[in-house]
Amino acid sequence: MSADFLRVEGLAKDFGGLRAVSGVSFSMGRREVIGLIGPNGAGKTTLLRLITGILRPDLGTINFKGISISGRKTWDIVNMGIACTFQNMRPFRRLPIIANVMVSCLSPRAMKRGEWVKKIEAKAMDALEFAGISDMALEKASTLSQGDLKRLEVARAIATEPELLLLDEPFGGLSPAETELMAKSIKRLHKGGRFGRLHSEGPAMIIVEHKLQQLMKIVDRIIVLDFGTIIADGTPEDVVNNPQVIKAYLGQGGL
Repeated sequence: MSADFLRVEGLAKDFGGLRAVSGVSFSMGRREVIGLIGPNGAGKTTLLRLITGILRPDLGTINFKGISISGRKTWDIVNMGIACTFQNMRPFRRLPIIANVMVSCLSPRAMKRGEWVKKIEAKAMDALEFAGISDMALEKASTLSQGDLKRLEVARAIATEPELLLLDEPFGGLSPAETELMAKSIKRLHKGGRFGRLHSEGPAMIIVEHKLQQLMKIVDRIIVLDFGTIIADGTPEDVVNNPQVIKAYLGQGGL
């Protein structure tokens, strides 16, 4: 497994006098699924925004498949193969949810992925079915619950055919049953399941999540941030037994 699929080196981001991300360095392979955890305000979402080009780093570099993406526009990064969902969802609320996904299907990257993607409506329905909300395709996005909006975000992201998918709290707002279904969908997508049929393998993933028990079942590796700095990087088993992680995040009771 190549560790050069994504390489982050010395990344830093300041907001006024606050350093939200401080000297973050890590790399990941093409087949990895990484969990990114830490206390609220640890810099997790900021890190995702730096990778996707929404924010520009003050220091450091980000390389994707050997190409620098530091400072590139977000749409360029999406067309290179990185997609992301965020906690603060901003759908086109007056449009049906299928129209929200069809917008993603019109990205230059998605349009180049094969003849079948020219059938935009079919592809959008496929993404909605994968996310578990195809039965609501014609409902306006403004009518969706928090959990269904979360699944719409996932559908919009995977419709761009990413090679690296960044998920910011994909289980947020979901019931235990919905969380289980979403976890199964994420696993299937990573394995190159139904929606990933154009690939021999699904996307690599970085998942920010507070529901740790479910997260641990999905990821190969955990990176822990605290005050913008990586304090642990290893297997789920190693991380949950790390004294520094227990003190900073998990608490004495662990999981």
